[in-house]
Amino acid sequence: MVQRRKIHHSSSHGHMHHGGSSGKAGHYAFLAGVLLALFLGLFPSIVGEYQAYTAFVLVLLGLAVGFLNITAQEAIPFLIAAIALSVGSGIENLSLIPYFGSFLSRVFTYISMFVAPAAIIVAIKTVYALAESR
Repeated sequence: MVQRRKIHHSSSHGHMHHGGSSGKAGHYAFLAGVLLALFLGLFPSIVGEYQAYTAFVLVLLGLAVGFLNITAQEAIPFLIAAIALSVGSGIENLSLIPYFGSFLSRVFTYISMFVAPAAIIVAIKTVYALAESR
């Protein structure tokens, strides 16, 4: 039988636990990232020459979410969801779906741009917390 260890995080260290104004900032960063990804998916002509800037903004918002918004208790579910999103975004033929396939393809791409940096930060914080608890 596999034995699971509980990871306890002391709030005095502040590892992977954020509340108050930083939690609100992380919440707004998450909301902004999702809304921006949907907006960019709906209006691809706006991206055009600003593609590098929009990618940069999505990555920054993702980093903010990773640092500010994901608690220790949310880390594993968040990482599983991030994996699912990255698998979904890897579907090559979404654009073949009539009427809204191209939209779905674009939205998944932008959401991946947003979630991947957050997932990397959360994964690093989780590994650090695991190493610290030993």
